[in-house]
Amino acid sequence: MFMDYLYFLANASVTLRTIEYLRQMEHTANACLTVIHQIDGWIVKIRFPQALQPKLHGDFCSFMSELGIVYEPQMRLKMVFWSLETGQSPVEVMRRYQVAVVSYGTPDTKDIEAFRQQFTKGLGYCPETLA
Repeated sequence: MFMDYLYFLANASVTLRTIEYLRQMEHTANACLTVIHQIDGWIVKIRFPQALQPKLHGDFCSFMSELGIVYEPQMRLKMVFWSLETGQSPVEVMRRYQVAVVSYGTPDTKDIEAFRQQFTKGLGYCPETLA
């Protein structure tokens, strides 16, 4: 049974902090992370292969609540997550749903950093959400 957590985060720095936290936790070794960038912030979905023990669940929720807010996706984003989970490629999903899937799979800060650099380079400035 999978255990999913979905949060809205304000900027790239907080998203990177979340990934670092996940990478340091032993029980998150098999977690799948989906990171989506939107104009107003970042949607982060963390899927654990099994339910967390009550203390770990509480600690994790507390940490995430300090960084962002629990997010309830609209149907389009539900379809994005479902498409990725059924094996469709992130590029295919991005084209179909017009959404920026920045990272999918093993938590990795390099994806966020690369996206931030490319986006900022294209704009010529750094918007708040990429700070």
